[in-house]
Amino acid sequence: MNLLVTLGAGVVFGLALAAPPGPMNAVIAEESVLRGRFAGFRAGLGAATADVIFFVLAYLGVVAVVDALPLLRAGMVAAGGVLMLYFAVGAARGARASFRPTSGDEPSIEAGKGFRKALVLALTNPYQVLFWLTVGVGLLRPGELDVLARLPVVGTDLAGTLVVSTGSPALIGGFFLGVLTWIVGFPAGLVAAENRTETFAPVVAVASAVVLAGFGVFFLYDAATTLSAVIA
Repeated sequence: MNLLVTLGAGVVFGLALAAPPGPMNAVIAEESVLRGRFAGFRAGLGAATADVIFFVLAYLGVVAVVDALPLLRAGMVAAGGVLMLYFAVGAARGARASFRPTSGDEPSIEAGKGFRKALVLALTNPYQVLFWLTVGVGLLRPGELDVLARLPVVGTDLAGTLVVSTGSPALIGGFFLGVLTWIVGFPAGLVAAENRTETFAPVVAVASAVVLAGFGVFFLYDAATTLSAVIA
């Protein structure tokens, strides 16, 4: 029973971290409504692949290097900001295209590169690195983890509700199972909604462009602030 609880806690934790709006979900949404659920899944797989890479690096202790070198962190933030602005332009252009990826046998929208986009964005996202430096390392070390206390906004109120043992393969496996559940279910839900209304896809594409642009500007501001502090 404890094994099932730990596995379930990992799933809940993975879902809670994968579901909030952000640049990765913006890419998944754009790919899903413009190119279909499998394209959305591939984009999600790109983000999940980055998590696997960070998991290995956190296990080996390499991820900590980013936290110890402010200039490296600032460079990652700046690169991520530029990429997000670039992908925001692509999302805005996609909003003008047909909401259906194909017409007969000829594609009306060029093949997407969601896997690569999401992977690169995730690898240049310092907040993903910081997650694996803090919570991720906590998942790997034997001990206890207050799962719901880590959630944004409501975490304080839910502290102590779900405490599980860390360092368990079941917890790590459950975490990635939760991420996998999201990257399969989210695109499928978007495509189902897109099939019900023709205006859904353009709206999602525009929203994706806005989210990516917003995070891009924020990341560039963050990088500039970090560089200013280091130079001063």
